[in-house]
Amino acid sequence: MKRRIRIMSFLVVSILGLLSHTAIADVVKMSTSGLCHPPQSSWYERTQNYRAFKSLDDCLDAGGKLPRGVNTLTSSQQTLTMAKNYDRSAFGHGWEDSDGDCQDSRAEALIATSTTSVRFATKRRCRVITGRWISPFTGEVIQNASDIDIDHVVPLAWSWDRGAKEWPYEKREKFANDLRNLWPVEASFSKDQHRIGKALLL
Repeated sequence: MKRRIRIMSFLVVSILGLLSHTAIADVVKMSTSGLCHPPQSSWYERTQNYRAFKSLDDCLDAGGKLPRGVNTLTSSQQTLTMAKNYDRSAFGHGWEDSDGDCQDSRAEALIATSTTSVRFATKRRCRVITGRWISPFTGEVIQNASDIDIDHVVPLAWSWDRGAKEWPYEKREKFANDLRNLWPVEASFSKDQHRIGKALLL
């Protein structure tokens, strides 16, 4: 029970941390000179006295102007552009087995988060087939690994648009397989979680 509480507390703290960071990062700053500085503006961090807007569109509608060099796309167009540019393969092809023990990142995430010893498909101990996981969405106990998807706490598409596209390939692959960024969720809830995540983080 204590382990379950610790896991749920970690997930809640992680998500709240991400959301608070996003809320700050996504603020558009209108400077005292009337320029609208979105996060990609080179003057964003230096702008201390400002009016905050939820989007670039809102800032422009309030009479603000774009500084030189800032993209003139609307926020909806920026989201569409990001979706077109993002490619999952830029973060590696599937789960990595970085230490060569035949357990890939999915297996290691399942092993690390199971509240009981897991059972493997063969004596080689590569693929996890059963264990005991607590759904972060419903609190239900899941015992079959096939009923679990591994999601990223910090979504890859979100990180891509916020700097990961500039990383070397090796760093992106490592990030996508980092156990600290992986959490098991019910397969039936995975798609809904992605939709909610996009709505909150983009």
